[in-house]
Amino acid sequence: MRLHQLSPKPTSKKRRRRIGRGISAGQGASGGFGMRGQKSRSGTGTKPGFEGGQMPLYRRVPKLKHFPLINHKEFTIINVEKLNTLATNTEVTLESLMAVGIVTTNDGPLKILGNGELTVALNIKAAGWSKSAQAKIETAGGTITHASSVNDQSNNG
Repeated sequence: MRLHQLSPKPTSKKRRRRIGRGISAGQGASGGFGMRGQKSRSGTGTKPGFEGGQMPLYRRVPKLKHFPLINHKEFTIINVEKLNTLATNTEVTLESLMAVGIVTTNDGPLKILGNGELTVALNIKAAGWSKSAQAKIETAGGTITHASSVNDQSNNG
């Protein structure tokens, strides 16, 4: 026996309710919709989510941009292409980059991104990095490790 072969007993089928066909039908006059008002009229009434003109919930909830993130972390971001000017086997930290002049402001812990190419082997200490940056650094013969100042960061920030 399959699901499409199932059917109710012939005596168990119930007639559909015929609304607004006189008082003898049981749902005459206003047909169970009350006396007046928007929900008693023909048609669907209101759209789903309509709150009577009040700003609906889906428009009150903040989305996408322009609302503060809770525990948002700011990083000092730099791409690997900017590190090509450094000497081979240099230890790269936020302080060393500021001393050389590659980074001018300290916006938070250092994060390395993978835009561009890297041709120099460097020993980088950063709070976070992208997977593409890690691949380019290791391909060039360098290493990347977590900076000691930030302990709670995962390796890709």
